[in-house]
Amino acid sequence: MMITPEIYIAVSVVVLAVIAILVIFTMKKKKQKRPSKLATLGMSLVVLGIIFGDDRLIGYSFIGAGVLLSVIDIIRNLKSK
Repeated sequence: MMITPEIYIAVSVVVLAVIAILVIFTMKKKKQKRPSKLATLGMSLVVLGIIFGDDRLIGYSFIGAGVLLSVIDIIRNLKSK
């Protein structure tokens, strides 16, 4: 049985959703800060890049933009401390 790329994409999205749910539940218990809007947007773009991974130009563009936004958010948070 051959595993298609769609199966890999579906598994990636499910694993990412499980990780996000676990992070949300552990944040409520520890009273940590929620992710900023910029970090949330960056994570959403990475997920879109995974979903639209069939078209490399669109998929990699989304992933690159998401990583760039996340790095910008990290730098802004380091400077504010």
